[in-house]
Amino acid sequence: MKKVSLAILVSLSALTGAAYAQQDQGIRMSTDPAKAADIEQRAQDLQSKQQSMESAPPAPMKQHQKGMHHKKPAAPAQ
Repeated sequence: MKKVSLAILVSLSALTGAAYAQQDQGIRMSTDPAKAADIEQRAQDLQSKQQSMESAPPAPMKQHQKGMHHKKPAAPAQ
């Protein structure tokens, strides 16, 4: 019973934290043309960056060199 209570408590606290993090300030409308142009420019930059990453060939994986592993010599039998 203690484990179930603890699991419920942890779940509720996680949900509370997630709900608190989701609170926003709402949508703000701006009529400033400079802000609108800045946001549009950033959106275009992000879109072009995504398109270039999709069209680029995947980067080759860096090869990892493993060192030689030596076994310890067997202890002499007594």
